[in-house]
Amino acid sequence: MTTTDAREDLLAGLTFPPGFVFGAATAAYQIEGAVTEDGRGPSIWDTYSHTPGRTFQGHTGDVAVDHYHRYPADVALMEELGLSAYRFSVSWPRVLPEGSGRVEQRGLDFYRRLVDELLGAGVDPWLTLYHWDLPQALQDRGGWADRDTAERFADYAAVVVDALGDRVRHWSTLNEPMCSALLGHMSGLHAPGLQDPVAASAATHHLLLGHGLAAGRLRAAGVDSFGITLNFTPMNPASDSAADLDAARRLDGQQNRMFLEPAVNGEYPADVVADLEAAGAPLPIRDGDLEVIAAPLDWLGVNYYFESTVQAGPRPAEKPTSFIGGEDVLELDPVGVTTTMGWGISPEAFTDLLLWIGSRAPGVPLVITENGSAWDDVVDAEGAVHDPERVDFLLRHLAAMTTAIEKGADVRGYFAWSLLDNFEWARGYAQRFGLVHVDYETQRRTVKDSGRVYAEVLRRHREAQ
Repeated sequence: MTTTDAREDLLAGLTFPPGFVFGAATAAYQIEGAVTEDGRGPSIWDTYSHTPGRTFQGHTGDVAVDHYHRYPADVALMEELGLSAYRFSVSWPRVLPEGSGRVEQRGLDFYRRLVDELLGAGVDPWLTLYHWDLPQALQDRGGWADRDTAERFADYAAVVVDALGDRVRHWSTLNEPMCSALLGHMSGLHAPGLQDPVAASAATHHLLLGHGLAAGRLRAAGVDSFGITLNFTPMNPASDSAADLDAARRLDGQQNRMFLEPAVNGEYPADVVADLEAAGAPLPIRDGDLEVIAAPLDWLGVNYYFESTVQAGPRPAEKPTSFIGGEDVLELDPVGVTTTMGWGISPEAFTDLLLWIGSRAPGVPLVITENGSAWDDVVDAEGAVHDPERVDFLLRHLAAMTTAIEKGADVRGYFAWSLLDNFEWARGYAQRFGLVHVDYETQRRTVKDSGRVYAEVLRRHREAQ
């Protein structure tokens, strides 16, 4: 843990390029609540979270942190913290309750009000079109395993950009398609909760195809700041044995390269294609698809939380793999301090990762769209939330990012995950990532020490400009 002096040394050592963007991020299903209001249709996460045994203690996003009603106060918090930008997602079923066809203007009106509130507070909106909440109506027709969903996603993108394109400059198509495809269709740990390698492979390709098709709609509407957000986990072999090296290659292929390389280079890695074919789950590629997927990016969103060490060996039956054909690969428990998610803490790997991405995607600016940590936070008797672990994590990762920038990584912005404590997917409300504490009974917001330290980082950056 950093001492007060060490914290000040870290703060003093942080320098960022002119125009660097600082923000915080959220996702619609995790914060909005109001799941049946103003015509919103059900999403796969409504279905999943209401299925017994799927989430921690049966928690759902029905209320979440009530951002749908409390957004003016939440935007005021962003202004108080000095954020220059806010990354949020639009709920597809709030806009198109059946996934396609009828547009629900009351849903779009919510995002119009939110964007206007942000702009009035001097906070730049960064909009993500898809953060995992597929309309259940589309899932009933096959979901992302069905190619038609990619077309419907492009239609949805056109609806949203038509409503908000005059005020929103920065657009992202997908958040972490790896999680949607592999956690959702291979391990079943996320919605829609399938364990089907063929569906997982199909979902991978159709998500990326949807990204490319939506890119065309956004460009046609005049969007000139456009990206996709991918989650990266460095995969380290447990030893130099051939089996462990191959295990790390295979998981790196599906975690990282299978999504990065099509988006920036227009081709899937040959070794990944071979791995999927050997597992009986080939990618359903058609002529012309890869050209669509490789729509030129103005920036690439990078989500980073931890690195992983992997070893060849059979997995316990109670731990289903998230990787196609990965039943013979173990992800080892991290050594040392872990967050309450059970994740290790590796800021040095963050530096290396950013340099590696830059080598794979030359000429594409990077934006850190998520980085954060979960801890057991409590409000003390004086009404404060002291979270020294998160402060330490934040400052060390900001320092690691600046080291990468000094070594040549073209990083243009950083969004902390998350602005608010919220519904953490299958982990429910047991995990707190926020810079702002939320009492889930009263919905009271309390800025944590980490939020104050982040605000100080931003203040110093502004004064240095």
